[in-house]
Amino acid sequence: MSERVPIGWKHILSKLSLPTRAWEPVMKQSFAFDNVGYEGGLDSVCPPQTATSTISILGMTCQSCVRSIEGRISSLKGIVSIKISLEQGNATVKYMPSILSLPQVCRHIEDMGFEASVAEGKAASWPSRSSPGLEAVVRLRVEGMTCQSCVSSIEGKLGKLQGVARVRVSLSTQEAVITYQPYLIQPQDLRDHVNDMGFEAVIKNRVAPVSLGPIDIGRLQRTNPKMPLTSDNQNLNNSETLGHQGSHVVTLQLRVDGMHCQSCVLNIEENIGQLPGVQNVQVSLENRTAQVQYDPSCVTAGALQRAIEALPPGNFKVSLPAAAAGSETGNRFSACAAPAPAPRTPAPGRCDTVMLAIVGMTCASCVQSIEGLISQREGVQQISVSLAEGTAVVLYDPSIIGPEELRAAVEEMGFETSVLSGVVSVLVALMAGKAEVKYHPDVIQPLEIAQLIQDLGFEATVLEDYAGSEGDLELIITGMTCASCVHNIESKLTRMAGITYASVALATSKAHVKFDPEIIGPRDIVKVIEEIGFHASPAQRNPSAHHLDHKVEIKQWKKSFLCSLVFGIPVMGLMIYMLVPSSTPHESMVLDHNVIPGLSILNLIFFILCTFVQLLGGWYFYVQAYRSLRHRAANMDVLIVLATSIAYTYSLVILVVAVAERAERSPVTFFDTPPMLFVFIALGRWLEHIAKSKTSEALAKLMSLQATEATVVTLGEDNLILREEQVPMELVQRGDVIKVVPGGKFPVDGKVLEGNTMADESLITGEAMPVTKKPGSTVIAGSMNAHGSVLVTATHVGNDTTLAQIVKLVEEAQMSKAPIQQLADRFSGYFVPFIIIISTLTLVVWIIIGFIDFGVVQKYFPTPNKHISEAEVIIRFAFQTSITVLCIACPCSLGLATPTAVMVGTGVAAQNGILIKGGKPLEMAHKIKTVMFDKTGTITHGVPKVMRVLLLVDVATLPLRKVLAVVGTAEASSEHPLGVAVTKYCKEELGTETLGYCTDFQAVPGCGIGCKVSSVEGILAPGERQRSKQAAPPGTVGGVPEETDETPQTFSVLIGNREWMRRNGLTISSDISDAMADHEMKGQTAILVAIDGVLCGMIAIADAVKQEAALAVHTLKSMGVDVVLITGDNRKTARAIATQVGINKVFAEVLPSHKVAKVQELQNEGKKVAMVGDGVNDSPALARADVGIAIGTGTDVAIEAADVVLIRNDLLDVVASIHLSKRTVWRIRLNLVLALIYNLVGIPIAAGVFMPIGVVLQPWMGSAAMAASSVSVVLSSLQLKCYKKPDLERYEAQAQGRMKPLTASQVSVHIGMDDRRWDSPRATPWDQVSRVSQVSLSSLKSDKLSRHSAAADDGGDTWSLLLNDRDEEQCI
Repeated sequence: MSERVPIGWKHILSKLSLPTRAWEPVMKQSFAFDNVGYEGGLDSVCPPQTATSTISILGMTCQSCVRSIEGRISSLKGIVSIKISLEQGNATVKYMPSILSLPQVCRHIEDMGFEASVAEGKAASWPSRSSPGLEAVVRLRVEGMTCQSCVSSIEGKLGKLQGVARVRVSLSTQEAVITYQPYLIQPQDLRDHVNDMGFEAVIKNRVAPVSLGPIDIGRLQRTNPKMPLTSDNQNLNNSETLGHQGSHVVTLQLRVDGMHCQSCVLNIEENIGQLPGVQNVQVSLENRTAQVQYDPSCVTAGALQRAIEALPPGNFKVSLPAAAAGSETGNRFSACAAPAPAPRTPAPGRCDTVMLAIVGMTCASCVQSIEGLISQREGVQQISVSLAEGTAVVLYDPSIIGPEELRAAVEEMGFETSVLSGVVSVLVALMAGKAEVKYHPDVIQPLEIAQLIQDLGFEATVLEDYAGSEGDLELIITGMTCASCVHNIESKLTRMAGITYASVALATSKAHVKFDPEIIGPRDIVKVIEEIGFHASPAQRNPSAHHLDHKVEIKQWKKSFLCSLVFGIPVMGLMIYMLVPSSTPHESMVLDHNVIPGLSILNLIFFILCTFVQLLGGWYFYVQAYRSLRHRAANMDVLIVLATSIAYTYSLVILVVAVAERAERSPVTFFDTPPMLFVFIALGRWLEHIAKSKTSEALAKLMSLQATEATVVTLGEDNLILREEQVPMELVQRGDVIKVVPGGKFPVDGKVLEGNTMADESLITGEAMPVTKKPGSTVIAGSMNAHGSVLVTATHVGNDTTLAQIVKLVEEAQMSKAPIQQLADRFSGYFVPFIIIISTLTLVVWIIIGFIDFGVVQKYFPTPNKHISEAEVIIRFAFQTSITVLCIACPCSLGLATPTAVMVGTGVAAQNGILIKGGKPLEMAHKIKTVMFDKTGTITHGVPKVMRVLLLVDVATLPLRKVLAVVGTAEASSEHPLGVAVTKYCKEELGTETLGYCTDFQAVPGCGIGCKVSSVEGILAPGERQRSKQAAPPGTVGGVPEETDETPQTFSVLIGNREWMRRNGLTISSDISDAMADHEMKGQTAILVAIDGVLCGMIAIADAVKQEAALAVHTLKSMGVDVVLITGDNRKTARAIATQVGINKVFAEVLPSHKVAKVQELQNEGKKVAMVGDGVNDSPALARADVGIAIGTGTDVAIEAADVVLIRNDLLDVVASIHLSKRTVWRIRLNLVLALIYNLVGIPIAAGVFMPIGVVLQPWMGSAAMAASSVSVVLSSLQLKCYKKPDLERYEAQAQGRMKPLTASQVSVHIGMDDRRWDSPRATPWDQVSRVSQVSLSSLKSDKLSRHSAAADDGGDTWSLLLNDRDEEQCI
């Protein structure tokens, strides 16, 4: 036998300093299967290598399909045999990889009109053991894969390379596992090939070349008795043979630092255990030691040390015991000498546990056959197979047999098998950002699971003490009569497995139950109660009863306003009456006559009205002021309460004193202040809370999206429905199988068990395009089922559904939104203490002046009663001045400054098509530094629109008008948004509402439609029909039959993507494919049209950008505002839209929770953020942003959650709302300045500062000045009425010559919450592979305009206007 050691292994040996000669015989044995059964060794002719694989085939309906596929494939060169199972929908193919690859076989099947793909888990089936040469395995981490199309393209390209035996690419783990022949190709070459396709590939680790285990060697010995038996490797566990051969085994204890988990242990044990001469390796993670039993004649202690340190990731540090280190030199020289025979007993076998997932078991007989066969394998200690879970747990000796061999053994029995890493099941809640993992603690630990997720590139932490999965149920129980019933129910429930808590209240007839949803569900609990003899139903939670509805506040402020108004109107009338001067100066007015000495009629009326206002209208102000003072803050409420209380108390006191002193004239009072103040401010507060309450309606609307009932089905064998039952949503439990009919809502989050359909998930993604759902796809609660009837297994129910998470997000956003502190409130914080200090100072100063010089006081304060002492006069005068200061500083004008401006501002905004809810968004908008735009429905129209029609046949053969008539008729029967867009376009272009007649209509989700169209002649103009008749030669031209008036033509029509055309046997030329790829790069959807078997047109459809979008973005940027695009759509479409409208920063493929997080992130940086959106998925971000702006044509939920609504659906109104906000805030500030000036002038006069120069403020003057200040503030606010919104021409004039579309390189795209920039990879032919699974929409509005203008220049046939365009519009 030739002594062949592969180059790669020689290199490894040289690195490890292993004695090569001693190892060579072992190599001979390990790879003796190279020429099993051939005495001539390698000189003999090797038989061709064969491989067996399974291919999944969709679309077979009967035995005729089976026979036709078998007939065609078996005739191909390189196919040994093919066996097809109609029931399982797959084919087992035995073939020669050297002649034919598996993807080629799939393509041959697809050419026959079926869908074929390499079955998961079967693609890498091992070739027959007669395969010549040595195989190695390498793992590559592949970044940048987004869909199954990427997977197929990588597998297809690598599978064709010489030296590559098998390729398995996983999208979920972002890994490629490649089995290759190292003497033909190297891992670096494989990595480079993947990089050339536009992906990023990194070599993770190389698995050593495949070597045979002792069992296989034993088999081979039995097959070929002539083979020499000279290996140490074959006798790993045979002490007798070892004794005879005279080998010597040494046990060495090594200290190993740098191990972190069980995975490190397995890494060392598996790799070092394969070294020549190593008998057994036992590694302890706790003690950080490795115990190695080895033959010193084959390997040395130093070599073992270097081998462990060389293992990936290269973090291990090994220290030898002193004795071993000292004897290292001696060992090296005596390694080859034969030591004296030393018999040994076998090392005690270490047992490991492995878990296998087995697919395809149907009954107990399968279980018994697997257990029986595997338990007989050498090294298997114990095996337990579970039919229900589809798993097998095997206890085995790793020194004899490995997990891969066990997997292969089960797979050889005809079951699809994979090795599980101890994880039983994984449930990911997308919106909650949590994953629920069931695992076997003896195989894997939580931290290792978290590490596995981190290896995929996601942040993951273990949630300690997470009780979120505990079920909580409230039931209404009828039929209970006494405490015995209560005890009966409680004891029955608490005895049941899975129920952690049960409490029943007789008085309310309610039961509160907590349970583990993994063990028991709400329906089971209801059933148990009903079995005892009571009736139970879930307690209905009222969605309208919500803590954010502000109902209490609205009621209180409304009451406060109405009370103040009823009593305030007469007060205002009296004030006006007083201000009107009388005809004769000295004649006193009627109301000035005294009722009793010191009390005039006027003051009596004022007193009565003001008392009612103070007690009824002002009550709520007192409550608010008290709360504010308790928190040691002085806001507007404190100032109002202080002013009104002092004015009222002071007026009451001087009136009582005047009556007591029987004064001739009744004093001037300040009773008119409280009613005036309370009326205006209560009105402002009432309107503000009404606006706030609208936000909570968003939650009620969101709740209404949830289905109220679900159809739960019981399945029998082969998924046959045995029973259907309508169940309230509260009683649906995890694991239930739910039937969803076309047009119905998905009631829960789940996975499709059976059936195919399209689902409208705009709820989450905001994208209008429906998503294809097939078995295994996840569905979202609240989304709509469009076409087919499906069975869904519930994975998340109740509060765990995606919809419930969105409700929670909106709720949290509204609660956590920091209230903007209004300017007036901030002002009051300084003003209140200042006025109190000035007032106190006035009091003290006048008392001092009075006692020093009484004459000053006497001059300006003549006492009506001569019997009052000097001290009393001084104190009375000082009090009057200090109170006058307080009253004149009354915040009437301050209180009116904000509400009047806001009322006028919101009114003006409404006239201009902008609905602003309350003062806070109006005050906040001018501070906005970042505006985030949603894409679909905000930047774009949100509905697909035909951008271009390209004719692929001669216009004489088939006029464009006829193509449009046929296509429009065909698509009129489709419910798909693309079909609706095409029909609308055709009707517009043809100028008709009626189309032809369609029969045999068939729609295939994710592919396209097929049908027969007739009676389109009536649509075509007579001239058109005549022209097409003359142009068409007799017979048929290009597969389109001649048209005659007598017999109406019937056209066979196919409309769809490339896949649909291929399935129907049509070939797509590279020119057409390039034209489609060009549109797809722009984010448009390109579909093909075939009439009577001839490809005759391509239609590009996109969601068109709004005309004003680019101008709005440019204007915002020129105002110094950052603009960001944030969308759930894919990055290619997002980039295309951003380049058109001029947005530099894009976040694509984001979830609603990501949008909220992104808003918070910017807010944490101290920026004020506005969010502009239109969908349910935008509502949490709209609620969280400082200003949420909703598009008027958007969903109810978004409109309710937003602060501002753009009624006219015009993006320039975003600019207008910021502009108006600036004007309003400027006006509020001006009002505050006016009020301040009045106070700054009035207070010193009231305090008597100008008394020496004869300027004295009489009390009536104070009242008049106060009224004047209020009027001036109101008039100032009314000037906002003159605001004119800047028109389109003004914006365009400002942007003249500065607006330029961006290039793709100027746009930075970020995926999800990732802040790394994802630039477009190098353009390769692979980029042009269309993504069938993810249809994307965008637009290039300029496209259509340029096409029309070009057509006008041509002056040709008006209906072929898209045909003879200049650059790329040539006829293909």
